[in-house]
Amino acid sequence: MGASVGIALSAAGGERASDLLQNADFAMYRAKGAGKGRHELFEASMRAGMAERAELKQIIHGAVDRGELRVAYQPIVELATGQIVGAEALVRWHPAGRPLLMPADFITLAEENGQIVAIGRWVIEEACRLGRRWQDQLGDPSFGISVNLSARQFQHPDLVRDVLAALASTGLPAASLTLEITESVLMQHTSSTIETLGQLRGHGVRLAIDDFGTGYSSLSYLDRFSVDVLKIDRTFVDGFGADREGPVLVRAIIDLGQALGLEIVAEGIERADQLGPLRALGCRFGQGYLFSRPMEPTAFSSLLASRRLGPGTEPTSIAPRLRTPAAEGRDKVPLSN
Repeated sequence: MGASVGIALSAAGGERASDLLQNADFAMYRAKGAGKGRHELFEASMRAGMAERAELKQIIHGAVDRGELRVAYQPIVELATGQIVGAEALVRWHPAGRPLLMPADFITLAEENGQIVAIGRWVIEEACRLGRRWQDQLGDPSFGISVNLSARQFQHPDLVRDVLAALASTGLPAASLTLEITESVLMQHTSSTIETLGQLRGHGVRLAIDDFGTGYSSLSYLDRFSVDVLKIDRTFVDGFGADREGPVLVRAIIDLGQALGLEIVAEGIERADQLGPLRALGCRFGQGYLFSRPMEPTAFSSLLASRRLGPGTEPTSIAPRLRTPAAEGRDKVPLSN
């Protein structure tokens, strides 16, 4: 069990009980939107935020049919060579007359009103379609695509059917698709989770644990559930540098992954001095702003022409800034919490 808590304080006893409850409700939704499992204190600005939230929750219906969704792609790189081996698909929503929205701005709303299933289905198919196009462009069937799944999407009974339909319609090999889920997803609805994972693995789809080490971190589930990849959360990678040995937990995660025969991907690599320690520990793959920001499909296709990235080699002319560095964590709301 978990909780998101909203707190509202009275000002000299002036508010009615109903007002305090409403204010606490506003604060609770802010807590949920900020990542859940936390508390927020009510501020007057939250009223306007809730009005905006209610409007977005209404207009997200039909976003797929109106063609308002976009997918940006961030390269996954082999750290030793700088070669691009795959891409992570990251959804955006661009409502008519509004600015581009990141996952943290709308995924929770989509989960609450059920639109996450339609959005997730569209993202999987779009990512598979582009993944197959890039395999053909490179002449390399090993190029992979990763897609985040939200808890509600993972629990939907049509998930396996939707994934197989996307693979069939696009021609992407099942082994080229990696579905990313969080540790918390694995700990929910265990019997159905085992069945779903078994079906996906049975068809050859790869599975990754996203933000590993930030959730329940019960090592027993790694033995129960068959996964292929562990993704080290960017909060751990931040501690690496040329003048430090690196967090003990990262060493433990990499050693654990190697012992289990899993691939390790370090997320949020932003500085060149983080590469040496990660490579020395045996982390083979990574992604982050050091190599490239997420970019639109056309720009990504151009980037693949060289197939190789290194610190500072990102061609700015083909890598539009879709977000600011401070907002990087907002991308990791699964479809990416």
